[in-house]
Amino acid sequence: MSRRRAWLPALLLALLLALPARAVELEPFGRGSYAALQAEAAGAPLVVHFWALSCAPCLAELPGWARLARANPELRLVLVNTDPPEAEPQVKRMLERMGVARLRNLAFADRFAARLRFEVDPQWQGELPRTDLVAANGTTRGVLGMLHRPELERWLAGAGR
Repeated sequence: MSRRRAWLPALLLALLLALPARAVELEPFGRGSYAALQAEAAGAPLVVHFWALSCAPCLAELPGWARLARANPELRLVLVNTDPPEAEPQVKRMLERMGVARLRNLAFADRFAARLRFEVDPQWQGELPRTDLVAANGTTRGVLGMLHRPELERWLAGAGR
């Protein structure tokens, strides 16, 4: 390689590093979103995890969802943030920090969160974390609190498939 072109790889690397990081995509979770997620996954297992910035167990679980997605690339996994819409910048930063930014992420898009929770489950009062396990046949089981890996693996091996 000539001296003239020796700088080219370094220049290309510098340009790549100067590019902004891929922006975290947050899809809106509004009226009808939960039914749409279920319809998209018809015939395949679906895991929908609801979380918030103020929920310490939620934050502790987030990195585990990234590991689960890497270990099960065929699994339809959706994370739904329940914070108010104005928390979007903090939510995006947390998704990046926890390593789940590349997963499918949605965020409550209605200030009247009770209406959105009601569409998920009329009995749900907003307790977090909440994980909905939707089996391939469409049956749904909501789990309040942290979902332990062995329980999830049993579901994936059985009803989830």
